[in-house]
Amino acid sequence: MLNFLTPFLLAFNSFLSAISLPFAVISLIIVLVYYLYFFSKLSLHKKKKTSFNQPISIIVCAKNELTNLRANVPKLLNQNYSNFELVVVNDQSNDGSNIYLDELAKQHTNLVIVDIDDFVTHLPGKKFALTLGIKTAKHEHLLLTDADCVPSSDEWATQMCNNFHNSDIILGYGGYKKQKGFLNKLIRFDTFNVAQQYLSYALKGQTYMGVGRNLAYKKSLFFDNKGFANHIHIPSGDDDLFIQEVASADNVSIELSESAHTTSEVIDKWGEWVYQKRRHISTSPHYKFKFKALLALYPYAQLFFWLSIVLLFSFKVNVIFIGSLLVVKLLVSYLVNYKFMKQLKVADLYLLHPLYEIAHLLIQGIFVLLNLFNKPKKWSR
Repeated sequence: MLNFLTPFLLAFNSFLSAISLPFAVISLIIVLVYYLYFFSKLSLHKKKKTSFNQPISIIVCAKNELTNLRANVPKLLNQNYSNFELVVVNDQSNDGSNIYLDELAKQHTNLVIVDIDDFVTHLPGKKFALTLGIKTAKHEHLLLTDADCVPSSDEWATQMCNNFHNSDIILGYGGYKKQKGFLNKLIRFDTFNVAQQYLSYALKGQTYMGVGRNLAYKKSLFFDNKGFANHIHIPSGDDDLFIQEVASADNVSIELSESAHTTSEVIDKWGEWVYQKRRHISTSPHYKFKFKALLALYPYAQLFFWLSIVLLFSFKVNVIFIGSLLVVKLLVSYLVNYKFMKQLKVADLYLLHPLYEIAHLLIQGIFVLLNLFNKPKKWSR
């Protein structure tokens, strides 16, 4: 039987050897285009000095987030901004959040509480709560974050909202706290990878998402678009499907200043993170075709490049040439990523980021395969 299969195995190996080289070259070219056309813009990006002093509404939606509210609402109220209100939507919490918020509201006249009663039925996700928060907001300019997010400084609101001087939408960065362990590194690399794409695409006029942890837009933009009406049945999408609908080539700014970041407590259980990522991926089929193509081509090119390199080295096909391809890929990656990774406070991942890239590709691939057979049906586990 083995003798019978030998010619086929040899032919298959020969076929793999023949196609691996062109696959490696083509994949590398695609990856380099992304790095040099899209991602390099982030390293070269310089913020325009603008100022903005109109009143703003900061909106936070919370469901059973008492611990985070105690830790973070005072920091939001302590923002160094001349005129703002903080709207907290308490979404049917049963952990005593309402008692804490009501007491705090007595001390701060600019704290507005919106309580969603238990008898109110609404779809999973935070779109209903966020819509109520936006309707309640008194001001035209809105700054959004989550209850578990800590502003990097008391200048967060100022730095983000200064961009309203020339934009209707501002995309910020929401990172995760640094901790020990491989899962923490992988989550923070994943967050960097996502940010690198949505922020660089926005600079090229191809905005496809923001992150609800750090996002700003005009109230009129929300209502002119009829809010989340087009995808209200989808639990997620408040920060990507909505942004795709309202963004144009010239109404979006990005904010990269470290003082304008937010930081969240990182998930410390593999199962929770896997479910969260699978839930996020389940929204992507609803993206516009051009964004689905852009977002798919890059990881596939990365994956095919690394697979081709492994195959070519195993076949010992022109090792010097293949080594040269690998050097080019790594050199460009290290040069382009350095400043941006430092800016997003993930510099500790810099030296080994190609290894995290490979691990991330493999794990993301598993998520996609799992979703083909069984998509997450609940908002949380």
